[in-house]
Amino acid sequence: MEKKHNAKKKKVSETKLAWIFMAPGLILLCLFVFWPIIYSVPLAFTNYSVIAETKFIGLDNFIRAFKDPDFLISLKNSLLYIIVVPFIQLFSILMAVLVNRKIKGIKFFRSAYYIPVVTSMVAVAIIWGWLLSQNGVVNYILMSVGVIDKKIGWLSDYNTALWVLMFITMWKGLGYYMMIYLAGLQSIPEDLIEAARIDGASRWQVIQKITIPLLKPYVFFCSLISLMAAIRVFDEVYVLTSGGPGSSTLTSSLYIYQQGFMKFNFGYSSALGLIVSVIIVIFSIFIFLFNKKGGVNPY
Repeated sequence: MEKKHNAKKKKVSETKLAWIFMAPGLILLCLFVFWPIIYSVPLAFTNYSVIAETKFIGLDNFIRAFKDPDFLISLKNSLLYIIVVPFIQLFSILMAVLVNRKIKGIKFFRSAYYIPVVTSMVAVAIIWGWLLSQNGVVNYILMSVGVIDKKIGWLSDYNTALWVLMFITMWKGLGYYMMIYLAGLQSIPEDLIEAARIDGASRWQVIQKITIPLLKPYVFFCSLISLMAAIRVFDEVYVLTSGGPGSSTLTSSLYIYQQGFMKFNFGYSSALGLIVSVIIVIFSIFIFLFNKKGGVNPY
C-alpha cells in the first residue's frame, strides 16, 4: 500500500515538474498566439478605430473581402502556392533516401542540405536577388548555353516572379522536411528490409512496398504543415518582391499585413485572416480524409 502511495506521489511530482518546465513557453504562446487569435474573431465584425469609437458592422468586412479585387488576387496567388507542396514532399523524400546511408562523409551532406533552413531570409534574399538579377549569374549561364537570348528580370517580370518565389520556397524548405523523413526512414526496422531483399526484392520494390507505406504518417504530417506554410507564405514575398511587380506576387498573408499594419484596417484584416483560416481548415480536412483512405497504420 505504501509502495503504491509513493509511486502515485512521484507521478504527481513529475507532472508538476513538467508543468513548471512548460510554463514559460505556454505563457508566451498564450500572450502572442492564443490571445491574438481569440481577440481577432470579434474584431472581424467591427470597424475598428485606434482613435475613434469602434463600431459593430456585422458581416460587412466579409462582404467587402469578396468584392476586393486585390484580396482575390492575393488569395489566388496563395492557392497557386499549393503547387509547391507535392514537389517539396517528393524531393525531400528522395533526399532523405539518399542521405540514409552509412557512408563516409554523409553527415556533411545532411548538414549541407539543412543549411538553407537555418539561413536568415534576409541573407537568402540578398543571395537570390543577386543570382536572379538581370546582370546576375543565372542569366549569364542561360545565355551562355543558348537557353535564352535576352536578359530576364526573374523577380521583376510579371510572368516569372511568382514561380521563382515558389522555387526559392521549395529550395529553402527541402532540408527541413528531409530531416523529418530521415527520422522516419531510420525508424523502419532493418529486419523487414533485409527479409525483402532475401526474398529477391529490388531496391525500387523495397521503397515501393515497404518504405513508402511505413512513411505514410510522416507524409501526412509533412503535407499538412507544408500546405499551411504554402497558403500562409509571407517572408519570401515580403523580403524579395513586396508583392510586386504589380500584384503578381501578392499573397494573402502579405495583404492581411498591409491592411492591418500599414493601413490600420484591423477589423478588415481580422476578417481576411478568418477567411484564410477557414480555407486552411478545409484543405486540412481533405488531407485528413485522404490519409484515412490511404490508411495510417500504427507501425
